[in-house]
Amino acid sequence: MCDPLGVRGVFLFPDIEQAAVVALLDERSPGQRHPWFADGCLYVWLTTEDLYLDWEPETVGSLTRACGRLPEWMLEVEVSGRVDGTAEVRRLTSALLAQGGIAMDDYSDHPWTAEEVADDTAAGGLRFFDFRTDYERTAFPR
Repeated sequence: MCDPLGVRGVFLFPDIEQAAVVALLDERSPGQRHPWFADGCLYVWLTTEDLYLDWEPETVGSLTRACGRLPEWMLEVEVSGRVDGTAEVRRLTSALLAQGGIAMDDYSDHPWTAEEVADDTAAGGLRFFDFRTDYERTAFPR
């Protein structure tokens, strides 16, 4: 179904201690780390170095404004193009941002809050992890 889209991703910046994040991911992915394999289709990495090397300056600025600072670590979550993964990404994002924080996806520069994800809020015509709409907007005409 999603093969032409390839790997899709989100970046999570939870407003909780790293140890609490590790504990939550260990519960969702018993016995596997680096990456964690959560909810049957999500690969999750904890990144602490070279976080923003390939980010556009506008995106970094947007994240910094939303967080009030530039986060020193993040979670990178990837979904294979072979599965939809929307429900799983939303569920994991909601769990990790329950106490605050920001999510960013591959499709917009909008810093998403847990409330916006849960409410299916649109920003710039896209919702969180809205790969379908992005694909429709950017696909070459047939």
